[in-house]
Amino acid sequence: MTLELQCLAWLLVLAIVQIFAAARAKTHQYGVKWNMSARDGELPPLNPLAARLVRAQANLFETLPLFAAAILIVSIAGRTGTLTAVGAVLYLAARVVYVPLYAAGIPVVRTVVWLASVAGLVMVLLAALLPG
Repeated sequence: MTLELQCLAWLLVLAIVQIFAAARAKTHQYGVKWNMSARDGELPPLNPLAARLVRAQANLFETLPLFAAAILIVSIAGRTGTLTAVGAVLYLAARVVYVPLYAAGIPVVRTVVWLASVAGLVMVLLAALLPG
C-alpha cells in the first residue's frame, strides 16, 4: 500500500476518534439517557469543549472527501510521488494537530495548522492536475 493510501486510512481512524470524542463530550453534558434516546427535545447549548469538538469534527468532514478523492485519483492514475507523499503526510499531520488546538480554543495557531492541511491537500491535487 502506498504512503498516500496509508495516510488516507489513518485519516479515517482520526475521523472515528473525532466522532467518539464529540459524542463523549455531548454525552458527558447531556447524559447517557439523552444519548440513548431519540433526541427529539430541545437542549441547552453545548458547553465550550463539546461545541469545539463538534466543530472540529465538522471541519474535518468538510475536507475529508476532497482529500480521499484526490488520493484515490493520484493512486489510480499512478501519479504518486514525492509531491503526493509530502502532501498526504502534511494533510494528515496537520489534521491530527488541529484537534487538540481546536479543543483547547487556541485561535491563531489553529488557523495556521488548518492552512497547512489545505496546503497538503492542494499538493496532492496538483499532482493529479499537472501534466506529467
